[in-house]
Parts: sequence; C-alpha cells; structure tokens
Amino acid sequence: MTPMNVSGDAGGSSRLLIFWLSGPLSVFIILANLFIIFGILWSRKLPGATSSFFLSLLFADLLAGVALPFIPWMQFENSRGYHSCFFTHVAPNYFFLAFLANLLAVHYEKYLCISYPLHYRRFWVHRWVPLCLLLTWTLPLLFACLPVLGWNQWGPSSNCSYKQIFPTAYLYLEIYGFLIPSILAMAFMSTQVLRVARRQLQEIKKVLRSVHQGQGPSELEQQLELRHAKCIASLSLIFLACWVPYVAGLHVSVLAIQNHNSIDSYTVLILTCVGSGSAAVVPIILGLSNRQYTQFWRDVAAKVCAGCRVRLPSPPTFHSTPPPHSADVPPS
Repeated sequence: MTPMNVSGDAGGSSRLLIFWLSGPLSVFIILANLFIIFGILWSRKLPGATSSFFLSLLFADLLAGVALPFIPWMQFENSRGYHSCFFTHVAPNYFFLAFLANLLAVHYEKYLCISYPLHYRRFWVHRWVPLCLLLTWTLPLLFACLPVLGWNQWGPSSNCSYKQIFPTAYLYLEIYGFLIPSILAMAFMSTQVLRVARRQLQEIKKVLRSVHQGQGPSELEQQLELRHAKCIASLSLIFLACWVPYVAGLHVSVLAIQNHNSIDSYTVLILTCVGSGSAAVVPIILGLSNRQYTQFWRDVAAKVCAGCRVRLPSPPTFHSTPPPHSADVPPS
C-alpha cells in the first residue's frame, strides 16, 4: 500500500485508531495464513505447481500482514536515522508489492490451466516454476529498492518521512504502473475463467438434455447452475469488499499528493488501514474456499471428534426387574 500525505501530527487518537484498525487485522492475517500454510505442507495429495504458487502467495501475504500495522505510520514525520528510515519505508512497500506480484502469478497460472488445459504443460509457467517464483519476488524487490539506489529526496537535514523517501513520480509510477494494472489484470483473468466455465457448463447441459429428451432440467443441471452462480457471486463480493477499498485508498493517496492538507487525516488513516487489510484478506478467502487446502485440518477435526465420542462414557441404563412368573411361585 502506497503511503498517503496527511496533515496533522500523530496524536493519541490517531495512534489508537491505527492500533484498533491495523492490530486485529494483522493478527488475523498472520494466523489465517499460518493455518493454511501448515495445512498445505502437511498434505501429501496436492498438485505441485499450483500448490507452489499458492504457498508463495501465502508467505507473501504473511509478510504483508506483519507489515500492515507499520503502513499508517509512514504518513507521519519522525527523527529516525538514514538507514532506519529507509528500512521502515522500503520494507513494507516491498512486502505489498511482492504480495500483489504473487497474487497476479496465481491468477495467471489458474487462467492458463483453465483456458488452455491441453497445452498448459507446455507453458513456461508450468515448466519453469522456480524461475517464475523467483521473478515474483525479485522484480518487486528491484522496484522497491529504487529509492535506496538514489531515486529519493533525502537531504542532509531531512526528517524521516515518505516524502523524502518516495518522490512523487515514483508514487505515480507505482500506483498507475503496477498496482492498478495488476488489479485490472486479475479482474480480467477471473472474468475469462468464468466465461470458460460458462461455456463448459452449456456443453454439459446439451449432453444431459440429449440423454433426457422431453424432460425438464435435471437435478444435476440445477446443481451446476447453482455452483456457477455461487462462483460469480463470490468473485463479485471479493472485488467489492476487498479491492474497492484498496483502489479507493490508492486514489485518495493521489488526491492527497496533489492537494496538500485538503483531506481529513482520520479519513486517510481509515482508508489506509482498511484498504490494505482488505486486500491482504483475498488469499485467505481463496485458501479457505478450496477444500484441498483445508482437507488436512478437517481430517484432524474428524479424528478428534471421533476420539471424543469414544472416550465419552455411555449413559447408564436402568432395567426394571420383571415380576416373577406364576409358574415360578412356590405353592402355598
């Protein structure tokens, strides 16, 4: 998440706002990513290339969750030294750039797998998985280190501020050259995947109707239509709930750069925390919605529940003593 220009100083209310917005989101993102990562690592039935791309994304999202509480503080000036100031600004920026690069790679790999299933193994994304993962980590690092390499406005008497670390041209290049195009590319690839799924669904329905001629829609057709509708609804919800706040925060940052001291500081803080956190939640939603990635934990939960049922004592049963039979009564 690119920092924004905010008027005002970091008072007590601003610190509390940052703590209560970024803190719980950061803890949730870290724990959820660890949950999915261990579930994938301890499972032995997952495909190699797809799980490798998604594991790399989860690690990048984990680092983004660690950096999330530090991003709002990039808006305020302080008296840090040269090396400390560059590290506290460049490292969170790199973590989010790497997160978006890995998320873009996951979408691209899925798009190729579904759109070109017969030729997927010939693409370099599948054949050179380590090289692709290396690019998703090194290219964001090179871009994030441009201020360290000399593209900055640091002076002999400068205070630690993002305005001294990131020039305006660098921020514009990052927002409109990488962040916004990456989000649009992921939206385009998701739309294409849905189109392919819709076309395959129509072919399946034609086959089913040829088998069941003269009958209404079968139960299988209704289930497939419902599943496709759920996919469309979930992707739309992810875009509205996760990416719209992030894009709104990016545009507010541009307005704040152009019009100094024209935007309320609390508005900027809320958009920064919520926008960055909502974007970092996307891999968690994708991981939890995939049954393969959570199969290990569901098996563990099933074993624990089965063990608890075995250990629970069975309730006592009371048997009433039947009255003695007349033939068993001794004669008087």
